[in-house]
Amino acid sequence: MSIVLNHTIVRATDRTAAAAFFAELMGLPVGESAGPFVPVRVNADLTFDFDDRGPVTPGHYGFLVDDYRFDAVLARLESWADVPYGSGPENGWDREINRLRGGRGLYVLAPDGHSYELFTVVP
Repeated sequence: MSIVLNHTIVRATDRTAAAAFFAELMGLPVGESAGPFVPVRVNADLTFDFDDRGPVTPGHYGFLVDDYRFDAVLARLESWADVPYGSGPENGWDREINRLRGGRGLYVLAPDGHSYELFTVVP
């Protein structure tokens, strides 16, 4: 069997709010709470389990997405004036996208400081 990442814990100050933000951003449903976690199924193999029991250390999570999902996320971001996003760390939250390697990409700053990167071509 190959190695498949099954789940990861994402620390949050409010697990329900953090799961809701991520799920709405990505167009995914929030799962039923499971013990101390609020899960969001990213795909058939991976769940993000939001947990508010410990300190939050912002992390970076990169997602290869298709054009349809990228367009949907970008449309949501354009309608959310209070959510910082941008083309890359060197440009700050410029509310632009990048076009690296013939694809498109962007970075989103989540309320707890996590950075979600979306790209349509593997960097």
